Amino acid sequence: MDDRALLRHSLAVLAYRCGKLLRNAPESFAAHDTGNGRTPLHILAHISDLMDWALSMARGKETWNNAKPGGWSDEAARFHAAIASLDAYVASDAPLHAETTRLLQGPIADALTHVGQIAILRRMAGSPVIGENYFAADIQTGRVGPEQSPPVRPFKK
Repeated sequence: MDDRALLRHSLAVLAYRCGKLLRNAPESFAAHDTGNGRTPLHILAHISDLMDWALSMARGKETWNNAKPGGWSDEAARFHAAIASLDAYVASDAPLHAETTRLLQGPIADALTHVGQIAILRRMAGSPVIGENYFAADIQTGRVGPEQSPPVRPFKK
């Protein structure tokens, strides 16, 4: 597996894990606040900002934008659109103007950290997501949209 393929698989992992948290979230979850002012909606918007930033670096024109969050469903759609754009660029023959290792260690790893925050907030908000065996999960490179395979329950082969 070359660097681009590994980067694309990392994006599929991110899409799978984040998508799991976005599905069936209660309406009130987006505004759940633990007192620090960073709601799940703000965190989700930040994840999309990270994907946009990664794409700008890959294209060689680094820009950062703190987008103002829309509604939960709008931000979920924005996340999937942003990650799909980045995946399509990495899958293309276009030159990468940023090292794949740096894209992974920077915006992609940061996004995975924030996915963990959303998971914790779902539990704190009384709407936990059931854990699963991610090693056995059906995560496919290139599948970065909202349509993902069903979860593999813990330790099920």
